[in-house]
Amino acid sequence: MVQTPIKLIEIEDFLKLPETKPASEFIDGQIIQKPMPQGKHSTIQGDLVPAINAALKPSKIARAYPELRCTFGGRSTVPDVTVFTWDRIPRDRDGKVANVFALAPDWTIEILSPDQSQTKVVRNILRCLSYGTQMGWLIDPEEELVFVYLAHDPADKLEQPRISVFEIKDDLLPVPEFAKSFQLTFGQLFNWLED
Repeated sequence: MVQTPIKLIEIEDFLKLPETKPASEFIDGQIIQKPMPQGKHSTIQGDLVPAINAALKPSKIARAYPELRCTFGGRSTVPDVTVFTWDRIPRDRDGKVANVFALAPDWTIEILSPDQSQTKVVRNILRCLSYGTQMGWLIDPEEELVFVYLAHDPADKLEQPRISVFEIKDDLLPVPEFAKSFQLTFGQLFNWLED
């Protein structure tokens, strides 16, 4: 078997390329295309974004975005859902939402697709946490689990993110402090797959 050498490019060159469907991400000098979302992934993503926005957007606390490109720290990724606090949403000169988000989200949410590398997704979440993201969720529809990643506690000398797993129907899923008006149980999240 002959392996083709991987051609590394610069992030500036990647950002000039046309967008792909599904989206491509730029990680460690390589272009990696995300897998095509399937039914469970799309259902959860499609219900989660408006649910978060219904709780946070009217009061201008924060806003959730589906499939938004975030470019920071030498990478350009497209999390399934990103949430930005209102004052961190990039704006253009007219005060409208900008097209380019060159910063890490306040909350990143990934929904694992079949055949998607969980390791790659976790690395993206951890990268976000290292650039100021307050919390990351990894939702696994097949296993019906939610992993919650919290940024490390400054008092923790090991500087490691804290990880919790949720799998009980009545568990209230943790959210960042700014999003406390948004409440969702584990059971409600996975009931969307039955509606």
